[in-house]
Amino acid sequence: MRIFLDTANIDEIKEAASWGILDGVTTNPTLVSREGKVDFKTRVKEICEIVEGPVSAEVVSTDYDGMVSEALTLSKIAENVTVKIPMTKDGIKAVSTLSKQGVKTNVTLVFSANQAILAAKAGATFVSPFIGRLDDIGNDGLNVLADILEIYKIYGFKTEVIAASIRHPEHVRQVALLGTHVATIPFKVLKLLFEHPLTDKGQIRFLKDWEEYQKRLS
Repeated sequence: MRIFLDTANIDEIKEAASWGILDGVTTNPTLVSREGKVDFKTRVKEICEIVEGPVSAEVVSTDYDGMVSEALTLSKIAENVTVKIPMTKDGIKAVSTLSKQGVKTNVTLVFSANQAILAAKAGATFVSPFIGRLDDIGNDGLNVLADILEIYKIYGFKTEVIAASIRHPEHVRQVALLGTHVATIPFKVLKLLFEHPLTDKGQIRFLKDWEEYQKRLS
């Protein structure tokens, strides 16, 4: 399973990239707006210079013509840009057009297997089911994710599934067990994947034993 970072923060991206486990980034205007007075296209370019893998940048237009025009502009920022398109009728129409032109797309705001089918039929590069937001309203996001993966397998769809809206480390474990292609993870959750109390306890013990060993040698 590939790991993407869901952020627009350059420091977070640089740190995650330094660990050698980062495969891509997903971002959107909301995440960029949290970074202060930063130009969206400039920030996308900065991210693409750090990350070799796919970088998802979202359109803000809601109509077909606007989304296509905006997507073509975003796709020219760097070769690894993937354009995020919302799961709407105009959005799917735009994905169909863009896929025929070789523009990589990521259909976002997906909450059902039926929506994911339409995204794949339109030729989307990625589809992003929001499992955490489904859990928030009492639905089972993992069940929806499992259905999408199974349907894609049955019909041989080439669209890859990005598990989005991940809330905690257990989500990461669960989506990995389902065979999800990609998990896009907030930085705070990604850091938690390193942690376990027995690791901390063991490290303290090893260092203490080493210190005592060194004292005996001196």
